[in-house]
Amino acid sequence: MSRVLLFLTFVLSLTSCHKKGSGESVKFEQYYVQGEQLYMTHCSNCHQVDGSGLGLLYPPIKESDFMDRNFEEVLCMMKNGRSGEITVNGKVFNQPMPGVPTLTNLEIAEIATYIYNTWDHKRGIVEVTSVNPIMENCQ
Repeated sequence: MSRVLLFLTFVLSLTSCHKKGSGESVKFEQYYVQGEQLYMTHCSNCHQVDGSGLGLLYPPIKESDFMDRNFEEVLCMMKNGRSGEITVNGKVFNQPMPGVPTLTNLEIAEIATYIYNTWDHKRGIVEVTSVNPIMENCQ
């Protein structure tokens, strides 16, 4: 009996992998996992592992009204950084954010996929094809 259950489980897992849209799910997972690793390497020191920020020095990413309203600017900031005041959730922050100029557009898409789908954000995959024109227009 257990062989039959094992076989049925195997068959169901195979058929579920071939459902329409599963390629998008796999791609999302790849972007998300890679984005998390990149976030931990380049962003978590200031914005913290849980996205909560660091007091009044570095703003939070989770529950961030700035992040929600300024998608394109956030992507540009990843690569180019930012200086000057920024208001997040009604609090003013004024620490320069160093960019990571070596990030590729794909890596920016992966980080964006991670941060925009964590901590109650539900944006979905951020495709590199949508990041390319944004990065061309960064100031």
